[in-house]
Amino acid sequence: LTPVTRQSGSSVNGRPRISKIGNQKLRNLLFMCSFNACKYNKACRDIYERIVAKGKSKKLALIAVCNKLLKQAFAIAKSGLIYDETYRSTLVKS
Repeated sequence: LTPVTRQSGSSVNGRPRISKIGNQKLRNLLFMCSFNACKYNKACRDIYERIVAKGKSKKLALIAVCNKLLKQAFAIAKSGLIYDETYRSTLVKS
């Protein structure tokens, strides 16, 4: 789910696309999970609605939800805590 930009020279810039690096089945599974995450995960739904409200495509919003799911899964695996939808970071911004 890494974005890549294809360029030709300095003035011709293409749209960023998703790289095909990594496990294709895992990438497809994560994309399918993003549909349910938009329904049942409040953080993912907020991201999806915010991006679509900006006028971006629904597919781009689903990819952003995939990235959010990956970050949530990694944080859960790293901390060893169970998933808590109301969790807020204890770090305070100054």
